[in-house]
Amino acid sequence: MKKLAQLAFAFALVAGLCAAEQKTVSGYLIDKACSADAMKKGEKMAKEHGVSCALMDDCAKTGFGVYTPDGKFLAFDAAGNKRAMAALKASQKQTDLEVTVTGDVSGDNIKVASLKLK
Repeated sequence: MKKLAQLAFAFALVAGLCAAEQKTVSGYLIDKACSADAMKKGEKMAKEHGVSCALMDDCAKTGFGVYTPDGKFLAFDAAGNKRAMAALKASQKQTDLEVTVTGDVSGDNIKVASLKLK
């Protein structure tokens, strides 16, 4: 019985470590196709990335994410991609697409609960 309890505890601990963590992150909204370039060139490229590029069919179909100040890219889930597309279409800005995103972060992905362009 004691070993069963220890096994259950170990399983719960591992499950907790693998679970997504709710976070709010800020950075620049960018499509996945251009994210590798942003990660190579840095924040300046992400800041200058434009709505017209992000909404091009080839770029938009890859999905979206947020390029963070520490040089990482968090890819959005399907719901986040829809929110990003709507935000880009409604944006008055053409570049400098600062965004705040809240959601469950797991690795390099975020399950978007909210997204707001600044």
